[in-house]
Amino acid sequence: MIMSSITNTSRRNFLKMSATISGGLFLGFNVSDADAAGLSILDPAEVLEGDIVFNSYLSITPDGIITISSPNPEVGQNIKTSFPMIVAEELDADWATVRIVQAPLDNKRFERQLTGGSGAIPHSWERLRKAGATARHLLVEAAAKRWGVPTSSLTTEKSKVFHKETGRSLTYAELATEASAIPVPAEVRLKDKSSFSLIGTAVRNIDNPDIISGKPIFGLDFYREGMLIAMIQRPVSFGMKIKSVDSAAAKAMPGIVDVVQFKNNVAVVGKSTWQVLKARKMVKIEYEPDGAIESSADHDRIFKELLDKGEATQRRKDGDVEAAFKNAARIVRSEYQCPFLPHNPMEPMNFFAHVRPDGVELVGPTQTPDLARNEAAKLLGISPEKITLNLTRLGGGFGRRLKADYVVEAVEVSNILKAPVKVIWTREDDMGGGSYRPAVRYRFEASLDAQGNLTGYRLRGVGINAGNCTREDNFPSGAVDNLLIESVEHKSPITIGPWRAPITNFLAFAEQSFLDEVAEAAKQDPVAFRLKLLDRAKTSPVGAIKYDIDRMKGVIKLAAEKSGWGTKKNLSQGFSVYFSHRSYVAQVAEVENRKGKPVIQKIHAAVDCGIVINKSGAEQQVRGGIVDGMGHAMFSNLTFKQGAAEQLNFNAYRLIRLKEVPEIDVHFVDNGIDPTGLGEPALPPTGAAIANAIYKATGKRLRNQPFVLQEELKGVKLGDRL
Repeated sequence: MIMSSITNTSRRNFLKMSATISGGLFLGFNVSDADAAGLSILDPAEVLEGDIVFNSYLSITPDGIITISSPNPEVGQNIKTSFPMIVAEELDADWATVRIVQAPLDNKRFERQLTGGSGAIPHSWERLRKAGATARHLLVEAAAKRWGVPTSSLTTEKSKVFHKETGRSLTYAELATEASAIPVPAEVRLKDKSSFSLIGTAVRNIDNPDIISGKPIFGLDFYREGMLIAMIQRPVSFGMKIKSVDSAAAKAMPGIVDVVQFKNNVAVVGKSTWQVLKARKMVKIEYEPDGAIESSADHDRIFKELLDKGEATQRRKDGDVEAAFKNAARIVRSEYQCPFLPHNPMEPMNFFAHVRPDGVELVGPTQTPDLARNEAAKLLGISPEKITLNLTRLGGGFGRRLKADYVVEAVEVSNILKAPVKVIWTREDDMGGGSYRPAVRYRFEASLDAQGNLTGYRLRGVGINAGNCTREDNFPSGAVDNLLIESVEHKSPITIGPWRAPITNFLAFAEQSFLDEVAEAAKQDPVAFRLKLLDRAKTSPVGAIKYDIDRMKGVIKLAAEKSGWGTKKNLSQGFSVYFSHRSYVAQVAEVENRKGKPVIQKIHAAVDCGIVINKSGAEQQVRGGIVDGMGHAMFSNLTFKQGAAEQLNFNAYRLIRLKEVPEIDVHFVDNGIDPTGLGEPALPPTGAAIANAIYKATGKRLRNQPFVLQEELKGVKLGDRL
């Protein structure tokens, strides 16, 4: 049995750990408050009693250890390292003495304790800086009082305060107790960004040693003495409901505690994963229709019908679109389509719940801990304050763990059995009964005048449960005099959910591929064509401009420069650029044609995400996004037959392989602006850069995903890079 090291992690235990040595500075800082006035000195005794409410803690103990609590879920985006780096930078801390702990859910102390939308760093950047700067201010004040010198004569570095005139120095540990008696200032001075010494460097993920050594830090590792294991059989098809259940054979199997039915599910509960897995196969469930039952062939028909005649919602209209197309010298039309995709995180869904009369304990991996707690409270009809939730590290999420369905399942089974229960999904559960990226089809039309100028632009999108499947204010909106963007939604029993870079993960491919088609029709270089449109948006904007023109032009020019755009022989280059989650990414894919096989050799990426916190983590985020975008655009496909997913494991669902990953060259724009998002923006441009390069190499225009299944690539086998 594996005992998890995070089993008893809590705010109280963290505070006890930090206050073990008497004295010391115990600083509580509010990461939801941008004002320095939101920071206060906390007395450890008071904090241990829970009398003072704060939502993040920085402690400096007399032995020199600096402990920072990180509130947001760690899903591989490196937030557990980057957040403390920001605090440590302003504190001028010696990173070697910093210890980091994962904070439990506490929405009284954290405003945005979630992972999603690439928004954690932009939201907390200034708040975390002020927290570290305030602690540094107090330590400097303490040193100035002890030495009887002005604070202006003191400097800080590596957890020490220096008085250069006399050569004296004091460690933060030596000053911590005195600093705790100094009032917190209403205002605090932040470092000049040019003096950063930690931010912008490459810092290893603080969980790497635990991951490499196999320590139990993920949800699947969590174990509690006496807990039961539950696996749930959900309807095999969307649009079906349970008619009858025969669980006698399963209940008779060794180690099985019970088989319970709730809502439209059947849970098999037992003492071990293997026993439960075997018993679940013995449960006989009969289903009956409960609404529409759809297949992928139905979706193809629905897309065509709704693109032609569906009732659309107008998202944006500029100028006189009908007149532009009526007077056009040339019209370009194309349609692009993508399939459903599962999320497929390495760690399938799981969560631990113990519903007791006096409260509820939840432990596991979730991107939205507050939502999980609130949904559990709603189910049980109790106050959320009666529920504690501790976070484990997430073994991937990509948006799947933004939902709380698997958490609620654990709560429901625990409540029924009055016992601690851990719900575990299999890979087949994850792929067959989860939420998916919605399938979408787009129709693009562009009108050109006799000189090749873009005079009109129309986009109509149809999404399955996608809501607004467009981004009406993204480029080229604002750069075209006459523009119309509409969306149509088809309601389906197939559930969907946020999938890394929602909507833009495919929309960017479609838009940027179509712009290449338009550039070709206009007889213009694709990069020059985009820059020309951006110049048009800057000098003569049409309607609202909700993207930064100069930042987009900056990454375009940087990607073109670093890739040697248009200058390489025996290589076909494809270009793409996109703005999402506050950041800008341009990419150039390079394809070599080897005896009719297009081989992707290299991808150049230019990224403007503002200040880079951790260079190592940032580069991996970009590379990971590109590999994710490439693999799903080229290979991945989920289809449905009579409401059931046809691909339920990796033997039928194709993911990118290591030997297919090209060299990836990453460059960041150094513009000094505050950080913007990075977890998602590198994915959207990838598909179009690759598709545009393949078109140049083969003359085959790819408009649908996955690429390997398209008619255009029949007889053209994509070659491995190695």
